[in-house]
Amino acid sequence: MSHQSFNSEAQFEDALITMLQQYGWEREVLKNPTENQLIQNWANILFENNRQSVRLGNYPLTDTEMQQIIDNINNLKTPLALNEFINGGTTSIRRDNPDDVENYGKEVTLKIYDRKEIAAGDSRYQIVQQPKFPTASPLLNNRRGDLMLLINGMPVMHIELKKTGVDVSQAANQIEKYAKEGIFSNGLFSLVQIFVAMNPEETLYFANPGPEGAFNKQFYFHWADFYNEPINEWEEIVKQLLSIPMTHQLIGFYTVPDSKDGVLKVMRSYQYYAANAISTKVAKTHWEDKTIYGGFIWHTTGSGKTMTSFKSAQLIAQSGDADKVVFLMDRIELGTQSLEEYQGFAGDGDNIEGTENTGILVDKLESDTANMRLIVTSIQKMSLVYEAKRGEEGGYPKARLDKIRNKRVVFIIDECHRSTFGETLAGIKRNFPNALYFGFTGTPIDDENSINNMTTSDLFGERLHLYSIADGIRDKNVLGFDPYKVLTMRDSDVRETVALAEAKALTLEEVFADPAKKDVYDRFMAMPMISREKNPDTNQYLLGVEDYLPNSQYRRPEHREKVVEDILREFQRLSAGGKFHAILATSSIPEAIAYYRLLREKVPDLKITAIFDPSIDNNGTDRAMVKEEGLVEILTDYNNWFKQSFGIPTWQVFKKDVAKRMAHKKPYQRIGRDQQLDIMIVVDQMLTGFDSKWVNTIYMDKLLRYEGLIQAFSRTNRLFGHDKRFGVIRYYRRPHQMERNIDNAFALYAHGKPQGIFVTKLGHNIESMNQCYREISYMFERAGIEDLASLPAEDSVRARFAREWRSLNAFLDAAKMQGFSWNKKRYKWTTEDGKKHTATIAFDETTYYTLAQRYKELHNASGTGTGSGTGPTEDVPYEIESYLVEIDTGLIDSAYMNSRFHKYLDAFYNNEETEVLDAVRKELHSSFAHLSAEDQKFAGIFLNDIQQGRISRDEIDPDKSLSDYIGDYRAAAKNDQIHRFADALGVSEDKLRHIIGLHLPDNMLNQGGHYSELVETLDKSKARQFLETLNGGTTVLPFQVSAKADRLLRDFIAQGGFDIDELIDDSSVKLYTIDDGSISIAAEP
Repeated sequence: MSHQSFNSEAQFEDALITMLQQYGWEREVLKNPTENQLIQNWANILFENNRQSVRLGNYPLTDTEMQQIIDNINNLKTPLALNEFINGGTTSIRRDNPDDVENYGKEVTLKIYDRKEIAAGDSRYQIVQQPKFPTASPLLNNRRGDLMLLINGMPVMHIELKKTGVDVSQAANQIEKYAKEGIFSNGLFSLVQIFVAMNPEETLYFANPGPEGAFNKQFYFHWADFYNEPINEWEEIVKQLLSIPMTHQLIGFYTVPDSKDGVLKVMRSYQYYAANAISTKVAKTHWEDKTIYGGFIWHTTGSGKTMTSFKSAQLIAQSGDADKVVFLMDRIELGTQSLEEYQGFAGDGDNIEGTENTGILVDKLESDTANMRLIVTSIQKMSLVYEAKRGEEGGYPKARLDKIRNKRVVFIIDECHRSTFGETLAGIKRNFPNALYFGFTGTPIDDENSINNMTTSDLFGERLHLYSIADGIRDKNVLGFDPYKVLTMRDSDVRETVALAEAKALTLEEVFADPAKKDVYDRFMAMPMISREKNPDTNQYLLGVEDYLPNSQYRRPEHREKVVEDILREFQRLSAGGKFHAILATSSIPEAIAYYRLLREKVPDLKITAIFDPSIDNNGTDRAMVKEEGLVEILTDYNNWFKQSFGIPTWQVFKKDVAKRMAHKKPYQRIGRDQQLDIMIVVDQMLTGFDSKWVNTIYMDKLLRYEGLIQAFSRTNRLFGHDKRFGVIRYYRRPHQMERNIDNAFALYAHGKPQGIFVTKLGHNIESMNQCYREISYMFERAGIEDLASLPAEDSVRARFAREWRSLNAFLDAAKMQGFSWNKKRYKWTTEDGKKHTATIAFDETTYYTLAQRYKELHNASGTGTGSGTGPTEDVPYEIESYLVEIDTGLIDSAYMNSRFHKYLDAFYNNEETEVLDAVRKELHSSFAHLSAEDQKFAGIFLNDIQQGRISRDEIDPDKSLSDYIGDYRAAAKNDQIHRFADALGVSEDKLRHIIGLHLPDNMLNQGGHYSELVETLDKSKARQFLETLNGGTTVLPFQVSAKADRLLRDFIAQGGFDIDELIDDSSVKLYTIDDGSISIAAEP
């Protein structure tokens, strides 16, 4: 494979076009077309594809007929609606071409697209090079995109390119910029469904969020091969993603308009492979074969299985390869949830049928109506569909079931590792032996954890696609884990107690007095806490000390006290002050109730609830009474906190309310801290199938294995943002055995890719932070910059700084979750091999915020460095993380700087010796490092005014700090910047000052007409003179003035003003004085 380097976008663009032409796209390239020219191109294709007499006949579309189609597009607005427009296949117009006498004035239907005509029929595949984009302001030059791909004349994919060495994020940023300018909001270009950002080494693709949507980097995807290996080489991207038929299929079959969220979604590569595998399997099935198997999809939890299973079901239903597609959920409440999700994913042409009861389910299975192909129901309801037997209640007539059995029925079963291994699925299979069964699971059952000697493969057949938890973590689709083994009893105490008990001795004296007892005692004292060695005959682990502990040991109040002590010790930190929620998993309902009461007693301010099976045994046992009393306590507290009225009869509704509150779903999307739950206590329920990105910690006082362990851990690993880097697991019950179970579970479910499953611990994160800091310090030192006071000039160095800074902050975010604090310098930890280590943070908080300020300036100054660019319009080869730019560097304590300032004043006005004054001045200047570059400049100007005698000792206000004076100078300079800029460019100073004060984003500058009013005041003669000065005397032609002035004016407004002297390439020192009360400002040489 070629690893060609491209020194310009144009080279890369030409190479990409050449390869696209080799993979299904037409040879003739549409170069530099306007939108109107592309509309005419579409009109020509529509005419050729609709020559039937009942459509267009021999009479082309008129401009006004095309405008009808464009108006329809503009009315639809959203990519979601436009996806349904494209995939609907047709559109209607009213003919106004007078030559078409037969159809004049009539409504005719036009074929626009057929997703099944892939590289066949009427399908056309065109490449558009450098399309001209209209801009929001008529003063601006039209922009040009890089490439557009048209199917049947419709622009369905837009591609932005960057040359070798420029980060792919810059191409994505360019797309976002075009979108904010409204280029994809109206007209023909709003049909774009998928964006592609490319450089030769990396490609991202993502759905068009539309004018009202937001670009979210979490949904920028890399394409991968069938085995989930990421594809980065651009030539492979063309072959596997941008080729025909793939692009046609992606638009027609693998985009999902989600009406529930109101956005268009595009499938990830692994979702495509899974859905395609299932639909292909069904298409090739010989239904007369009575021993057919479907297969199963192993996709890790949190990877979007619901969307994948929906698309699989939809493809089967739309293809006509099956008569019924039934989606089975494991629990009734999940069936309701998935019904809503399915209905959100379905377009206007798809009916998703729910089943309120088993009778309705049978009616819909029996129906021959075409729009009743897709059915969502629970496995419990489906298990009640069986033949009625004489003398027994329930069941349905054999004739009705035979009619269903004679249909081609496909069952798609979610979470197929669970109830499917009981009699439930077996019963369904007995009643519908000719059906095809497909399973979806994140944790399939294999030989290691088989149930009744049955595995997932035994029930469903072959694995059709695999996307393991390791794949998901690597691709950043889910988070890794940070597990902690917490001992509530010292190992030495456990070993001693077990050894005495097994020796049948009460004291050590008794042991040493009896050689037989001493032998037993010594054997147990030498025994490991757990064994990792198995008996080859039984395949069971050999016993360790922990195995001899009775379960009752963990039901003691002392154990629960220690667990709660551990929970409360770190709860504020782990919950980020109550932002995130936690789950406490217990081993039984009585223990759940006991934990509930203990936590309510210890921390009455925390909002805690518990979820478990509410059924009460009415035999009057003490255990039943405890359970009922506990249920009443739990419901009463919940009702009081949240003003609800749930009771035991409405427990299921209560449970749904808890799930929604924990997940911040309707109606709790924006609840405040007082309406949030802190901890949800569970036994078995909610450890699978419940998703909330707001849950980041699970406390495990429960022993789990294999699939149950992975499912429980995965409640914590949904993506949230930079302040949730991983899911935290703290486990207490039989901790050594649980540790072994964790290793075994991930060895099975990581599928040979264990890297990244478990995050690095605190000490390693601090060492990594130090390494990043050392790299950054070295860069600044090599650039000759003391005290990190300014950015290096070279773009290559800035790019490296950006990368290292992002890495440092990733380690810092993780370290904070693990207990890092700026107030503590030294940290100790013990590695798995028992060795003790220490780590000392190499920099302080002030230095951190100084670097944060430099990073902010990197964002503000993108493209103004040297070495790879020629000015602000050039691409910068580094990526800026927005949340890092938003760090509040104002948090830095300025007390030190101000104390150095007053020390300098005393030395200066007391005429200290030159050496003393120089030392104090250097000390003061080093304290400026945490200031922005602009504020450093104003601090320097202020000190220069003092040194030049412009400000006397009497004029220094002792109650004002240096920060205050910097603020005064900044305000005065801004005031002067606006005055001088308005005068130089020839626009109204009042209107310019007003629009800057509105702080409008660039794409909304003309909101209320303020920008248009400002532009109308432009004095083109003065503007031309000023622009020529900026260009070093080069002539600016009259027709260029408006566009250049507009660009400069927008930049000035966006930055809130800048010094126009900095724009002029002049080596002479420009001194100026601005009067603002008693303050005078002079430019520092």
